[in-house]
Amino acid sequence: MTRSCFSWSVNNFLMTGPKAYLIYSSSVAAGAQSGIEECKYQFAWDRWNCPERALQLSTHRSLRSANRETAFVHAISSAGVMYTLTRNCSLGDFDNCGCDDTRNGQRGGTGWQWGGCSDNVGFGEAISKQFVDALETGQDARAAMNLHNNEAGRKAVKGTMQKTCKCHGVSGSCTTQTCWLQLPEFREVGNYLKEKYHRALKVDLLRGAGNSAASRGAIAETFSSFSRKELVHLEDSPDYCLENRTLGLPGTEGRECLKKGKNLNKWEKRSCKRLCGECGLAVEERKAELVSSCNCKFHWCCAVKCEQCRKTVTKYFCVKKGGQRGKNESAGSRKKNLRLRKKH
Repeated sequence: MTRSCFSWSVNNFLMTGPKAYLIYSSSVAAGAQSGIEECKYQFAWDRWNCPERALQLSTHRSLRSANRETAFVHAISSAGVMYTLTRNCSLGDFDNCGCDDTRNGQRGGTGWQWGGCSDNVGFGEAISKQFVDALETGQDARAAMNLHNNEAGRKAVKGTMQKTCKCHGVSGSCTTQTCWLQLPEFREVGNYLKEKYHRALKVDLLRGAGNSAASRGAIAETFSSFSRKELVHLEDSPDYCLENRTLGLPGTEGRECLKKGKNLNKWEKRSCKRLCGECGLAVEERKAELVSSCNCKFHWCCAVKCEQCRKTVTKYFCVKKGGQRGKNESAGSRKKNLRLRKKH
């Protein structure tokens, strides 16, 4: 993650958050960072790839869009903060927080009861709401949308909690079980919200809805009709194929895509078609030489010496049609031409 992204996280979630909760500042910053990193992972091979500009626009004051991508940024950021606070609470990082044992001893279902140390999502939810929702000072539709998606992010953390059980019985039998709830890997939360992103719901409001009490009431009533587990947006997304400097969109020209490789999923395998072909661009194949340390050996005492290994890899990029290098031009001839140009 870049330093500027980290600064953004701190500035937004700490400086505008309630001062009484500065004790949680490092957890909030780490949570915001994990949300940003997960956003970049989830959209790495999409036309919109969670650019830094989008993150900087995610506060209400300077937000210029209210589309489904903005909805995801709010949800994953909120989820990241709640997730990290919850995890750190269970790890004992805070004096006033520990496991959630409120249901311990209660019957949970046939053959099992609650026990153990459940992750305290109630604590993480309450504190993260204080920080993240404090960013929204407006009372218009855009603020309502942001708050709704913040809540959807928190619901995603609760909705992906996993039940873990321990067996009890004579000679290793499993006569009864004691179960508790644990946080999943944060990737599970990201996957869950990516699915919600694809099914995000558009909120249609009457044009000219202002900031009057009547308008605010109508806005609140409209948003209350949507499940708090779903992502919502007000505007359609722009064409991310094209560069738009006003909106800070770079377009897909110059983007890398994937065609071959082990363990690629279907979405990754189709990235060249999605980023290049469907955007009116061609795919250019480029060879690159990677240099890395290898065959490292320990020498007494005390040094590690490595060899430099070189490997040629093939990468693919989106370029304007007609701007590709000639297919019949060999790598050798290109190097020869380069040497000739240097001589002159």
